Amino acid sequence: MKSFLILFFVASFVFMADSRLIAQAEKTESSLPSEDFFIDDVVDKRLIVENRLMDYQPIREADIAWEVRIQRVIDTREKLNLPFRSEELNLFSTLIELVNNEEITVFSDEKFKSPMTKEDIDKKLFSLDTIEDFDYETYTQVLKIVKNDIAWTDIFSYRIKEIWFFDKETSTMRQRILGIAPIYAKPKEIESGIAPYPLFWVYYPEARESLSKYRVFNESNDIAPMTWTDLFDARVFTSYIYKRSNVLDYRLKDYYQPNPESEVDMTGIDMLLHSDKIKNELFNFEHDLWEY
Repeated sequence: MKSFLILFFVASFVFMADSRLIAQAEKTESSLPSEDFFIDDVVDKRLIVENRLMDYQPIREADIAWEVRIQRVIDTREKLNLPFRSEELNLFSTLIELVNNEEITVFSDEKFKSPMTKEDIDKKLFSLDTIEDFDYETYTQVLKIVKNDIAWTDIFSYRIKEIWFFDKETSTMRQRILGIAPIYAKPKEIESGIAPYPLFWVYYPEARESLSKYRVFNESNDIAPMTWTDLFDARVFTSYIYKRSNVLDYRLKDYYQPNPESEVDMTGIDMLLHSDKIKNELFNFEHDLWEY
């Protein structure tokens, strides 16, 4: 009887050991949780990625009774424009990602006639500087070439090119954004008195579909499904007018030159007042047509 019990316990021990070895052998990489299991959220958000964008409503040329071209400047430091400066969801990083993925075309001019190549874009986004460094092994000064990248934190404003027009088919004033351009100037250029300039122009009707797949940060609700396309189409930003179409192709600042004899420079305030005047003209145009 004792020998039987000893054999039983030995057989049970061997069986348990074999079961553990088999279970350990069956535990392969395929049984580990996938990357989709470790998400920084409650659920994997797919609404924006899978959402289908509605096309613009078609418009006939004969239905456009009046139009004017406007250029605006969006200052990202203003409170309503802070989503443009989100660390993870900012617009500049989104545009660069779309450019690197070859999803959009960028242009060097505001009329969208000169497409930029990858080499042209790299020259705009990267710069090479020469600095002096001390070599402690040879005790001599050496020159080093460093590569400086333009970060999203260096972009403080964007220029928007749009058209306001009156659609006589619906008897409404409407607008369409044509282009978006990040504004930038190198520190050395600013010291030399060079004003910030557009790095490149993005043709918004082409980029509209791609921008509809990127979410915009919302302070009120983190899950709010607003995209960059929603932001621009619904005009959820504040801006001031930089230029209105005119025969001399003047910008607003070309109308106002600082007076060297004046103690206080009022050109900035004058340009803002002129900008508000143009805004009021646009908003009142449709109302005046319906006034009896």
